[in-house]
Amino acid sequence: MPDFALQRRLSRRFAGGPVAGIDEAGRGPLAGPVVAAAVAFRSVRLPKAVRDGIDDSKRLTRERREAMFDAIQDMRGCGTADVGVGIADVAEIDRHNILRATFMAMHRAVAALAPCPVLVLVDGNMAPPLPCAAETVIGGDRLCISIAAASIVAKVTRDRLMTALAMEHPGYGWETNVGYGTAEHCAALVRLGVTAHHRRSFAPVRNALNPNEIDVATRVTQDAFPWGELETLTTAGSS
Repeated sequence: MPDFALQRRLSRRFAGGPVAGIDEAGRGPLAGPVVAAAVAFRSVRLPKAVRDGIDDSKRLTRERREAMFDAIQDMRGCGTADVGVGIADVAEIDRHNILRATFMAMHRAVAALAPCPVLVLVDGNMAPPLPCAAETVIGGDRLCISIAAASIVAKVTRDRLMTALAMEHPGYGWETNVGYGTAEHCAALVRLGVTAHHRRSFAPVRNALNPNEIDVATRVTQDAFPWGELETLTTAGSS
């Protein structure tokens, strides 16, 4: 389970100032924004239910993610945790590419923290430009409890946004696939068309707009994989 060991060790370089963890949700979907969250706990003495419940969001059930999201927000409300959320919308994703848009969302999440942390631990191997020091941590959402908490906040926030958008645009299955390129979603692109919330720079959406101009790379991928499994087929720099 993720814990405070890594951030305790690293924070000694900064005289024990606040250390935040940051993670994102939504780099791979065909629709919707990318969301980043930053979380800094003001004490390592977390309630047992929180300490034992927080983990990489991908390893949690939806019910447990929701419960941990609420617990983190309760800690924020009583001043024992700082939480910042940053969003980069579809227009920014298409304009700048998904990697740069993700970095924009991360920067906004850290900027929303008060006070600004002395150090941010970023899940992965690339850190965005931030107003403070940053360290990358590969597999950080399984090592660092602040990164794991950020992964939960980012995931639940984005899932709720996509559920709300599903009410406005029924038929794409966003309430369950949250914008990923499932068979249901890709079939709806052909049947219902492209919405304002689709990422036009991503190949399946671009091809739905221009069905007679499917690029060679996409055609080869379609031959190799079923259409419903093209969740990760995106432009360069996406994941």
